[in-house]
Amino acid sequence: MPAPETDHRLTEMLDGLEKAGQGRKVSFRDLLRQFGDRAITPFILLIALLMVSPLSGIPGTPTLAAMIIVTMAVQALSGRKRIWLPEFLLRQRLRSERLHQAVRWMRKPCAFLDRHSQARLQFLTKGVMRWITLAVCAAIPLAWPLLEILPMVTSVGAATVSLLVFGLLTHDGVYVLLGYCAVALSVFAGLALL
Repeated sequence: MPAPETDHRLTEMLDGLEKAGQGRKVSFRDLLRQFGDRAITPFILLIALLMVSPLSGIPGTPTLAAMIIVTMAVQALSGRKRIWLPEFLLRQRLRSERLHQAVRWMRKPCAFLDRHSQARLQFLTKGVMRWITLAVCAAIPLAWPLLEILPMVTSVGAATVSLLVFGLLTHDGVYVLLGYCAVALSVFAGLALL
């Protein structure tokens, strides 16, 4: 089973995160320098992956991640090719120790996804479906600031965004489909609670 393109392998992205976090603290500007500012969707995936990890339990982090993902998803929808983030977001920093802990926590699941990805159901990753999926990725984080009071709940939304964007990047519609299943389950659970 062929692996996704090297530029989009999750393990390669985790390696880049470790390189970016060499100092005591790492800013989002540091992450942009490490990964480059030309590709928007890989950076959306990167931020979503960080929120799947225990970093989502740090107060304020889900709100910050939501602002970044929404900003970038809107830019991707508009056809922008280079990332733009406002200065106050670029200045935000995380302790490198916490970043490295998150990377270690994500190693095994990301390696599994890399091994089990190939070009499948590509109609779900192109054209109108790509636009719809990016719009969903922009909508999901809007609830994160309200959900911060519930520990780790934002990780569920972040995992959904990760599946959707990973599917787009690797042209693997199976992951996009899994992401939409997660959206449907979340909506159903929310309605049941109401």
